[in-house]
Amino acid sequence: MNPVIAKRGLLSIMAVLLVQSVAWAQPAADTALLDMREAFRRNNAPTLTALLPRVRGHQLEPMARYWEARARLDTASPAEMREALDSMAGTYWEDRLRNDWLLRLGQQRDWPTFEAELPRFRMNDDRQVQCYALMLNAVAKRQPADALGRQVAELWLAQREADEGCATAAKAFVDSGHLGTEWVWRRARLAMETGRTRAVTQAVAMVDADALPMVNAIAANPARYLDEKITAIRPRTKELVTLAIIKLADANPEAAAQELDRTRWKAQLTQEERSWLWGVIGKRAAQKLQDNALVYFANGQDRFMHSDHLAWKVRAGLRAGAWGHVREAIGAMGEAQRAEPAWVYWQARALLALKQPDTATATAQARALYESIASPRGFYEQLALEELGRAITVPPPPPPLTAQEVDAARNNPGLQRALAAVALGLRSEGVREWNYTTNLHDAGGMGERELLAAAALACEQALWDRCINSSERTRLMQDYSQRFPMPHQSAVVQRASAIGLDPAYVFGLIRQESRFVTDARSGVGASGLMQVMPATARWTARKIGMTDFQPQRLSERDTNIAIGTAYLKLALDDFEGSMPMAAAAYNAGPNRPRAWRNGPVLAGEIWAENIPFEETRDYVKKVLANTTTYAAIITGQPQSLRARLGMVGPRSTPTPINTELP
Repeated sequence: MNPVIAKRGLLSIMAVLLVQSVAWAQPAADTALLDMREAFRRNNAPTLTALLPRVRGHQLEPMARYWEARARLDTASPAEMREALDSMAGTYWEDRLRNDWLLRLGQQRDWPTFEAELPRFRMNDDRQVQCYALMLNAVAKRQPADALGRQVAELWLAQREADEGCATAAKAFVDSGHLGTEWVWRRARLAMETGRTRAVTQAVAMVDADALPMVNAIAANPARYLDEKITAIRPRTKELVTLAIIKLADANPEAAAQELDRTRWKAQLTQEERSWLWGVIGKRAAQKLQDNALVYFANGQDRFMHSDHLAWKVRAGLRAGAWGHVREAIGAMGEAQRAEPAWVYWQARALLALKQPDTATATAQARALYESIASPRGFYEQLALEELGRAITVPPPPPPLTAQEVDAARNNPGLQRALAAVALGLRSEGVREWNYTTNLHDAGGMGERELLAAAALACEQALWDRCINSSERTRLMQDYSQRFPMPHQSAVVQRASAIGLDPAYVFGLIRQESRFVTDARSGVGASGLMQVMPATARWTARKIGMTDFQPQRLSERDTNIAIGTAYLKLALDDFEGSMPMAAAAYNAGPNRPRAWRNGPVLAGEIWAENIPFEETRDYVKKVLANTTTYAAIITGQPQSLRARLGMVGPRSTPTPINTELP
């Protein structure tokens, strides 16, 4: 026999045996990986170290190495951490570990190591890391300290919870005199307004540690503090009174307004402090849909109010039909906020309503604003299209992907790892790997054609949430078959049609609820495609005569669709066919929109913008915009969002149809 042929035959046999051994070993490695995930959740470092050799060569080995190294973060030397980082180079897990390490280095004040590692941090999306870096830039005098201090302040104000990094940097700039104490009190105000007492005390401690007992007293009972301390004389009395009035406004805007109207505070508080407080009080009144909200706002000056206060002043103005207040509040917003589609749209509406300086000029200016946002992309973008006299249609698809673009996505290591993680049941880890690969691994993220190819790969693998999210990142090339897929189409259409429900409405809701992930489960226990709560499911099953229902069946596609669509139809009937109110009921329960509808009769878009809960407000707008797009796709005909929004006001019939609707 030819020696070359013999050698090739031997190599072929060895290759087959190697493949068989890998196939045999893979399930064992999968099991070890899942065991490591559980050990990581328990922070069991010895078990993680013991299991790591069993996942060598696995596609998800970088994830396992991250878990093992992260558990040793407190004890590992810099050399050991760099070895771990090198072992997962180029992956999401390398950058995740470096992020964790940078935070720990900042806490340990190991600045030389921090500065050495920072340039390798690709994500660079952690505010605490950014704050540490700005502080070090000031120490090294790389940039003017005042400008760096302002950047730290902005990052710190954006942090919702008390943190280590930005608080440390802020204190350093305050101590050096490059950041005024007014920023510290602004941080305390914002934290008090959102009920985050730990963040309040962290801020106040920087400038007046002796005041901390009073801060806690204010958080517990602001009215009592104001009664007891109103005549107290101490350096920070007016700042503490400001915090107390903010806290009081949360439950009782009227009482807060009366407190702020006291003569002594008119004299002692600055115009900025008084205006901020009137912004808080106006916001709380607007969130309670009180008719006097604009009166409170009018007592302050817009230029001193927070961006959130101005947004609520706009909403209160819309509800009252006070277009002058709408225009003024939007005009006082910062450039970035004013450029958001919502405020561009309402600014245009205000111009048309006020007709200033004259009808022709106002019309031209409003049209230019509409043109700047008009598209089928979202709620206000669709409304702008309709204001311009254009119906909502599906844009033409981009040029088809080439074979090379498809192959590049399929062979992308990060996307491969993400798919492997999801297939193994590690969905959250896979989603993070996917998002990092598409958005953060390279500066600026993937290009538009790369994103379309990644979305196509996700669609092919029925990873619908990543399909939608990746495709949505494109701006110029919009593929609506990716952005608005219709998995389970026959089941949804059949069930919706059988009970008289618009299939586009169901698809619009599912897209917002679960992104078509059949095993999706929320933190509060909602399950499946339509994210139904067990108690709601049991009630609905009884209502429609589903006698064999068990809560575990919510994970079944057809049962979930049957229960979810039935509840949506019951809510729609109860709210007299109003899609915005039924969507709000699906998200927040029916009692809230029953209360929110009382008051003036409003256009659906104004009613939706005034929903007090941010989550529900965003939800309703997205469901209705989704519905309009799905209707355009399903029918092939132009559609109207405004027709679906309708008008919202008090009930025309005396009692709800389904009084027990949960």
